[in-house]
Amino acid sequence: MGYKRRMAKRVTGPEIEKLIQLLAKVPGLGPRSARRAALHLIKKKDQLLGPLGSAMGEAYDKVKVCSRCGNVDTIDPCTVCTDDRRDQSVIIVVEDVSDLWALERAGVMNAAYHVLGGTLSPLDGVGPDDLNIKGLIDRVSEGGVKEIIIAVNATVEGQTTAHYITDRLADLGVAITRLAHGVPVGGELDYLDEGTLSAALRARTAI
Repeated sequence: MGYKRRMAKRVTGPEIEKLIQLLAKVPGLGPRSARRAALHLIKKKDQLLGPLGSAMGEAYDKVKVCSRCGNVDTIDPCTVCTDDRRDQSVIIVVEDVSDLWALERAGVMNAAYHVLGGTLSPLDGVGPDDLNIKGLIDRVSEGGVKEIIIAVNATVEGQTTAHYITDRLADLGVAITRLAHGVPVGGELDYLDEGTLSAALRARTAI
């Protein structure tokens, strides 16, 4: 027997639906999570929704990309580039701003940064001109840079990008290092993949 498919009824106005649809585009939030987040914001309208809307509007007006390193800030050059307490002779090269933030949270080095904006990926049509590689070459060519630390992800695209940058910097007289890849602190060998174990063996150190 045939039956008519029941049409989903709209239970909210278009404004709320738009909020949900926009939240669903945020990384890590699917349709269900977006609905829960929207409902929570609405319930906390005065404490969360209002201040969040104001903060987002202010960010839209003031946030800009640093013309020197590619970081995001409200000033250009950014806070990192204008910080006299940092060792500007050491530049850590990262794929994205999120990587810069992660390294800053670790607080291991007080160096400068350079954000590439991604990695080389011929299959996806991403070439050298699509990344902020020329900006890095220009910074090194200006002089005063002693070391470049390539801190890209240990993926095929990341390694390809690292090799390309190394080749481009080869004649500029700057030391080039990279993050060690291998067994993480607290990691157990039995749970690691072959690639990680192989990298750990190649990067072994004396004890």
